[in-house]
Parts: sequence; structure tokens; C-alpha cells
Amino acid sequence: MARAMVLMWACYYVLLATKCVDCLGVNWGTQASTPLDPKYIVQMLKDNKIKKVKLFDSDHWTVGHFAGTGIEVMLGIPNINLKEFSNDFDAVEDYIKENVSDHLRDHGGVNIKYIAVGNEPFLKAYKGAFEKTVFPALKNVQKALNKAGLGNKIKATIPQNADVYDSGTQGPSAGNFRPEIRDIMIKISKFLDQNRCPFIVNIYPFLSLYENEDFPIEFAFFEGGGKGVQDQNIQYTNMLDANLDTLSYSLKKAGVHNVKIIVGEIGWPTNGHKQANVKMAGKFYNGLLKKLATEKGTPLNPGYIEVYLFSLTDENKKSIEPGFFERHWGIFRYDGQPKFPIDFSGDGGEKMPVGAKDVKYLSHQWCVLNDDMRNLSRVNSHLDYACSLGDCTSLSYGSTCNKLSERKNVSYAFNMYFQMSQQSVEACDFNGAAKITKKNYSTRECLFPVELMSGGRRNVVGVTFVVCLFSLLVLGKLV
Repeated sequence: MARAMVLMWACYYVLLATKCVDCLGVNWGTQASTPLDPKYIVQMLKDNKIKKVKLFDSDHWTVGHFAGTGIEVMLGIPNINLKEFSNDFDAVEDYIKENVSDHLRDHGGVNIKYIAVGNEPFLKAYKGAFEKTVFPALKNVQKALNKAGLGNKIKATIPQNADVYDSGTQGPSAGNFRPEIRDIMIKISKFLDQNRCPFIVNIYPFLSLYENEDFPIEFAFFEGGGKGVQDQNIQYTNMLDANLDTLSYSLKKAGVHNVKIIVGEIGWPTNGHKQANVKMAGKFYNGLLKKLATEKGTPLNPGYIEVYLFSLTDENKKSIEPGFFERHWGIFRYDGQPKFPIDFSGDGGEKMPVGAKDVKYLSHQWCVLNDDMRNLSRVNSHLDYACSLGDCTSLSYGSTCNKLSERKNVSYAFNMYFQMSQQSVEACDFNGAAKITKKNYSTRECLFPVELMSGGRRNVVGVTFVVCLFSLLVLGKLV
């Protein structure tokens, strides 16, 4: 009997140790000059025991890599498709057949769990551009899933930014959906509840700190060092708990009581701002993952919280409209190499995660400023050009390359343009101001990257052009 009790408790503790990892997911975006081949992503997820991934599109070739892996996949339908999907059910049925049904059969099947219809469509910056299309599109996607016999297994939902609700300065219990979208949010919330679809919300403590210098910094973390928020008889010590309970109160006021809440995006950037660095990111993730491992939940909603970390890798083609940090959300660099220790189990161990293995790069060569170029004022226009088409966000104040010399600043900009242009010889000219070298100009703090060798079939340039064009047309922010 005693032996049986020992075995029972041993199994119990094993379950405690693994359950949080089972509910942990990551976002993987591909807005990069050369995205990592999906085979590396699958390897990284497996090696780090991460069993869920959230995508931002439904690229057939990419999704196919998850067949037979057991990794749970959330597909994405970009905002640009909402209008068509809202009024053309045949198009939605074709989408379900080609991007869902076909994947369920091939090579052991892809474990598709959710379809994200749009992404943060009610952002204030969009000025109502998607308010009339996102709900009809959501209903059509779930209807098509049901018609295909998949509605019990796969659910449609809409990832929302946390700005769809607010409580002012009164605490979570005063939470409610924004007045101008309250009616549509109530309808969406009730639809999700009735169809057993989850409510997905993206929460970013970093952005609260970025947008308000008076924001109590410790409230963004999980150590309880800040003043916190007192709401009735509850003391909130971190923003995640307060934000999730604000959503719960908002849902209750909408007459919705049973919908499952998932955190679709949460993370901390490592570059592009004085508060965006590996030390702060490590502190944030360490506290978050320890909290998730306890499975205590929030004061209003005890139990484990299902979370998708944002993001797996950096994306050097993302819009910098919100800030330079947008290209540096990755726990891993652009090439799948880890930036800082993180223990996904929540045990708090100081260990580096497993990075991508045997990644293929272009030639180990760099584009830098010519040694004989002394009058740097002559290269100002070239510097601006390189930064406008490359990625100079790491040169910004407080970033990893901010302390380079003036000459190395120029070299960094030239090299980023050169690498993101697939090391084209023409991309390292700048009217004779630049040269190609085999010398690596990287410092301890600042990486001069070498571009990845593309192993995929995706038309990255075409995809990027379409997305960027749409972004320019709709408020300058990527969908």
C-alpha cells in the first residue's frame, strides 16, 4: 500500500511538472527577409518541448511541415481577407478544404486546433476598417468547419488586442468593452460562447511601459515589488492578472460566463528601446513561466492559463510604426539561435533553450564602409537609403548597436541592406563608399548578421510586398 502511494504521488508530481509545458505555445511570424525554413521551427519546438504554435497565415507548404509531429497548430487568416470571407461563403469553403481538410489527411495529419480569423481587428489605429467584416467572416469560417464535419474538433476565433476593453483607473471589476465597439463585441463574445470557441486576447505589459513612462515598472513583472492595484478585497500585483480579470468582468457584463480565455500573445522584446533588452526579457519570461507553472491562474479565474509566447524568432521586415522594438520580439534570433536563458517548464533554471541546428547561411562576408572614405557627410544619403530598405533598429538609442563608432554605424547599415538583399554585389556599392569583406565586424554586444540561405518555396518577396502595400494603404501598420 505504501509503495502504491509513493508511485501515485510520483506520478502526480510528474504531471505537475509537465502540464504547464503542455499548455504553452509560441507565435511564429515570417515577416523576415529570409524566414527560417519550417523544418527548423519544428525541430526547435520539439527540442524545447513546446507543443503548440500559432501562425499568422495558412501557407500550405509551411503548415505541411507540422504533419505527423503532434504539434497543435493555430492557423491565421490575415485582416486583408476579412472582406472576401465575410460575403463569399464559397471562398471560405474552398479555404477550409485546401488549408484544413487536406492537411488532416496527409502524412499523419496536421493537428489543427484553431483558426484565427483576422488579427486585432478592432485596434483604434484601424479606425473601424474591419468592424463590419470580421464578425461575418468569423461566422462563415465556423459554419464552413461545421459543414465539413470539423466543427467539434476545430474552432474559429478572433485574436483581440487588450484595448477592446478597459476599466479606467477603477480596477478590473469596472471592466467593460469599449463603448464604440461594445455591441459588436457582445455579439462576438456570445457567438464564441455558444459555439464553444475560445476568446483570444493579446496582452503586452511592455507596451504599457513603452507608452507611459509613469507606468509602475514592477507591475509589468511578477515579483510583486510594485504598488499594485487594489480592487474591492483583491490586491493585484501584476498586469497579467489584472488584465485577464478585467476581460472576465467585461464578458460577464456581456452575459457571457463560460467562454474559455486564451492569451494569444505575450512577451518582451530584446532590442529597439531602452527597456527592451535580454535582461528585462529574461526577468519577464522567468516570472511569467514560474507563474504559469503554479497553475494558480488569476484571482477571478483560478487554474492554468493557456498562453502563446510572442514570439519565437525576430522578424526584420515587420512594420516599425509602433516602435523599433517590433522587429525584436523573438526569444531566438533571426537564425534560430537563443538570446538568453529561459526555462519553458517554469522551474526557473538558468539554461539556454535549444536553438535551430545546422542552419545554412549565405557566404560569410559583410558589406562595410571603405577604409579610405574619410568625409562621412558624403555618405549620409547612402546611410538613409540603406536604413530605409534594410533594418537599422539595432542602432537606435538604448539598443545593442547604439554604442558603435560613427564609421561602424555606417558599416552596420550598409551590411544590413547588403544581407537583406541576399548579398547582391550591387547592394554593396553606394557609389564606391562600400566594400565586401571577409572580416566579421561584430562586437560582443552588436551582431553584424549574415543572411540565411533560403530553403523554402515561399515567394517571400511577393508576400512581403503585398503585406507592406496593404499596410501603407491601411494606416501604415502591418496586419
